[in-house]
Amino acid sequence: MIVLGVILLVIGLVTGLGFLWTIGVVLLVIGLILLILGSVGREVGGRRHYW
Repeated sequence: MIVLGVILLVIGLVTGLGFLWTIGVVLLVIGLILLILGSVGREVGGRRHYW
């Protein structure tokens, strides 16, 4: 999810399409939140690790 967010963010910045940039930022933030929750040992979606 983090990689997809970064890819969409870059494509949105290069092409000037605002909605791709917005979707990229949202996916990046959600991916980082899930990564942090999984790293501290909290279960995310029934799994102990998210990766």
